[in-house]
Amino acid sequence: MEAIVLVNGNIVTLDPSKPRARALAIWDEWIIGVGTNEEMLSVADKNARIIDLEGRTVLPGFSDSHVHLIEYGLMLSSASLDVREAGSIDEIKTVVKKRAEETPPEAWITGHGWDTTVLAEGRPPSRWDLDEAAPNNPVMITDMGGHLCSVNSIALRLANIGKDSESPPGGKIDKDPESGDPTGILRETAASKIEEMIEYSDETLVSALNFALQEAVGFGITSIHCIVHSPQDIGVFQKLLVRDELPLRVYLMISASLLPHLAGLGLHTGFGNPKLKIGAIKVMLDGSIEGYTAYLTKPYEEEPDNLGIPWLSNKELLDIVTKAHEAGFQLAIHAIGDRAINMALDSLETALEKMPKTDHRHRIEHASLLDEKSIRRMKNLEVIASVQPNFISPNMDWMLKPIGSARATKLGERYRTLIDAGVKVTGGSDCPADSTMNPLVGIQSAVTRHGFAPEERITKEEAISLYTINPAHATFEEESRGSIKTGKLADLIVLSNNPLKIANDKIGNIKVDMTIVNGEIVYTRKG
Repeated sequence: MEAIVLVNGNIVTLDPSKPRARALAIWDEWIIGVGTNEEMLSVADKNARIIDLEGRTVLPGFSDSHVHLIEYGLMLSSASLDVREAGSIDEIKTVVKKRAEETPPEAWITGHGWDTTVLAEGRPPSRWDLDEAAPNNPVMITDMGGHLCSVNSIALRLANIGKDSESPPGGKIDKDPESGDPTGILRETAASKIEEMIEYSDETLVSALNFALQEAVGFGITSIHCIVHSPQDIGVFQKLLVRDELPLRVYLMISASLLPHLAGLGLHTGFGNPKLKIGAIKVMLDGSIEGYTAYLTKPYEEEPDNLGIPWLSNKELLDIVTKAHEAGFQLAIHAIGDRAINMALDSLETALEKMPKTDHRHRIEHASLLDEKSIRRMKNLEVIASVQPNFISPNMDWMLKPIGSARATKLGERYRTLIDAGVKVTGGSDCPADSTMNPLVGIQSAVTRHGFAPEERITKEEAISLYTINPAHATFEEESRGSIKTGKLADLIVLSNNPLKIANDKIGNIKVDMTIVNGEIVYTRKG
């Protein structure tokens, strides 16, 4: 591997001992120097590749702390339909009908991304809508958040879901109030029977991942914390590693259903190599706000009997958390509603009392609705908040309509309060539950809030930390990456503009000109 020297740059190091520099030198996978042009040119050997940055800004490589990369890749590769831009159910039907015309009878048609706050009808597509579009194929289309799905009559029949079917624990089968027939809307665990029937080959998943990985490095992402659900998911990442086709670092967040197998093998968080590691055990505790399934302390605005849907009882959650904690795993608990967050904190507190462990770095994924007590508890228990700033957008109807403006602005996405309380906060996209993986869009949202609860805005420097040094902390790797410092891994990005100088509402427009992972240039912007 050749030595590389970047000169004439604005290098934002995130290293308090040397916040800015003009140049840096790389040898093999390591940063071997950070300083002036002259110093770095003298450090490198005569055969080094010299890159003139012409004043452009260099940051540590971005991390996405919460992403469903396989699912996103299936959409990018067109193996699954992308309906995120659909403005009506008729548009969704048109897309499904076209796919049905190209698909053998009885083969599955899948898709993702309908959003009732955008659809003209203001409702999800029903089984009857999808029957019209694909009368001969089973169909499943998930909502934007991935917590609800719409299926057609063939899919319901294959899953043996009918008028007499009861909703499973942690889920709901929506039924027509007059006929009692399933409408085709399945919430949370009710979709499990459908999901279990849909299979992809390894090569389809490898191809999907390649699409998503290339998009990730194009956004300056050098590390992902990726949710995986099955041995096959883990296996396809391993295939890419063996083929040397993994252009960034992957920290696997593995479904709790696989905990007995992992623990039985004696594995734990951190097993692997610098490119692919076993990370956290991912626990699903509740649903989504827009799906009216996040578990709340007080009911939804227009549904006085609905507090949401917990996936687990307190006892079931504590059993998983205790076993994972004692086996040496970090916990990453999906908890969006304020009641779910308190359940998660209760279980972590009990596990830590039973088996005290410093520096456990357990996480709550999303942590969307937080009261003051929960934030204090997160600080006291040293629990990380893994948030998704790009959820804050000009259209906040997904939160405002279900729980009301007063509650949303008081409890929703409280980054300023979390940081001021001393809670470590790390940022991700949850893509494809959001429209983009681009961390610069997330940074802009964290800084501007698009007018939503502006008192919770954070600074540009803090927002950049959400996608750099803080995610490295969340994977126990802050000593080796996340900032630009001699002796750290050379995971870097070159930007077209300086996010610290550009107008706040323009940050998302900045382009990534170059992405370097492990000292290797893995992406260069054309033009």
